[in-house]
Amino acid sequence: MNHSVPGADRRIPVLLPAAARRSLAIYNLLFPVFFLFLLPGYLVRMFRRGGYRGKFLQRLGMYCAADRQELQQGGWTWIHSISVGETLLALKVAREIRRVEPHRRIFLSVTTSTGYAVAAPAAGEWLAVIYNPLDLRSIVRRALALVQPSDLIFIEAIWPNLLAEAKKQGITTGFIPRLSPRSERRFGKVAWLVAPIFGLLDRVAAAEPADLPRWQSLGVPAERITVTGNSKFDSAAAGESRAEEFQKLLAGAGVSPGAPVLLGGSTFPGEELILAELYLQLRTNFPGLLLIVVPRHAERADEIVRELRAVDLQIVRRTALGDATGFVQNAKAPDVLLIDSTGELRDWYQLATVVFIGKSLTATGGQNPVEPVLAGKPVIFGPNMQNFEPIVSQWLSADAALRVSDAEELKQAVQALLADPSRRTAIAERARAIALAHEGATYRTVQVLLGRA
Repeated sequence: MNHSVPGADRRIPVLLPAAARRSLAIYNLLFPVFFLFLLPGYLVRMFRRGGYRGKFLQRLGMYCAADRQELQQGGWTWIHSISVGETLLALKVAREIRRVEPHRRIFLSVTTSTGYAVAAPAAGEWLAVIYNPLDLRSIVRRALALVQPSDLIFIEAIWPNLLAEAKKQGITTGFIPRLSPRSERRFGKVAWLVAPIFGLLDRVAAAEPADLPRWQSLGVPAERITVTGNSKFDSAAAGESRAEEFQKLLAGAGVSPGAPVLLGGSTFPGEELILAELYLQLRTNFPGLLLIVVPRHAERADEIVRELRAVDLQIVRRTALGDATGFVQNAKAPDVLLIDSTGELRDWYQLATVVFIGKSLTATGGQNPVEPVLAGKPVIFGPNMQNFEPIVSQWLSADAALRVSDAEELKQAVQALLADPSRRTAIAERARAIALAHEGATYRTVQVLLGRA
C-alpha cells in the first residue's frame, strides 16, 4: 500500500539564512558543553523512571530491522514531543490530524521513558512511537534520511538541529508553542541568537492574541503565526474516558459511592505533605474523605509513601489496585490513593470533588488547570501559576477559581468548598464557560499546521 502524502517527494531544498547558520554554529559549539553539564541529572532521572534501556539506540538515530522497515514506508507526519504533558497534547493533535486527513500516518517521537509509556499504547497501523534522536547534526540527519517525513511538528520545544536539517531538506515545519514569562525573559536576553532559529519555522499555532507580538519579537514573521486557541484546553480529540473503570477501582478498594474526594493534580515535592496534613485536619468533619495524590513525576512514589507514612496515613498505590480484584468489596477505605502510574490524570479528575493544582505552592509555573475544569470540578491553586496566567486571571476576575498563598489558606479554601456543594457547582460552571472559548482549538491548530487554513 502506498502511504505517501501528495507533494511529499517534491520538496525544494532550502539554503539557510546567514544569521541562522551563525546561530547554529554557536549552538553546536555550546551543545556538547551543556549536554555534559546536564548529563548527570538526566541519567539520574532515567534511572528513577526506569525503562531507559529499552530502545536506547533510537536516541542515537539507530533502529532495529523492524523499526527501519516500518519507518522507511514514508509519508509520515513527524510530531516531536518531550515528556508526559507534551505527549498527551501530541496524541490529541495526532488523532485530530488522522480525523481530518485519514490517509495521514503519524510518527510520534518522545524524549522521556514516561512520555513513551503514555504514547506507546496508542501505537498502531497509523501511529508509530519512538524516542527522539539526540539533537546532533549527524544523528538527526540519519533519522531524517530514514523517515523522510512530509511535515515536522514541534510540541512546545524546538530542537535547533532537527529544525534546521528539516528546513534544509524542504520539509514543512510547524510549532505549537508554550512561552512562559520566564522563558520569554530568557529568550529575550539572547534574541540575537534564538530569533534566527525561530525564524526558520513555517507555521506557528499560537494560543492567545497576546502571543503574536511575543513570537514576532523572537523572530517569527507575523504572517506565519495564527491564533488558534490552546489545544491543551480543548476537550475535543481527548480520547475515551476511563472514569467509570476508575470508579470501580475505588469501590473495590472500599471507597463508598459519593465519598468526597480531594485530588492533588501534578504535585511537586512538599505539596503532598501539605495535602496530607490538611487531610488529617479535615477528615473529622468530612467522613469518608479520600485524598488522591497524582505526582507530576510517578517515579517519586516511593519517596512520597515514606513521607506520608510519617503522618500515620493508610496509603494504597494505584498500581496495587489493578482491576480491583485484590480487594474485598466494602473493605476499609484507604486514606490516600497514590497514583503511581502515568497518563491517567485526566480521568481521575472526573472523580474529584475539589481539585488542587500542583506546582503552585512549593514550585513555580503551575500545571494545567483546565482539565479538571472541563470535567466540571472547582480548582484551587497557589500563587505560582505563571505558565497559565491568561486563563487564571480570567477565572479569578470571574470568581471561577480560588487562589491561596499558603497551606493555611489552602485548608480554609478546601473546607469551604467541601461544605458548600452549590458554591462548588457555581465556581466550576463559571470556569468551564471561560475555558470553552478554546473549544475547537485542536481542529484549528491542525488546519494551520497542515496548511489547510
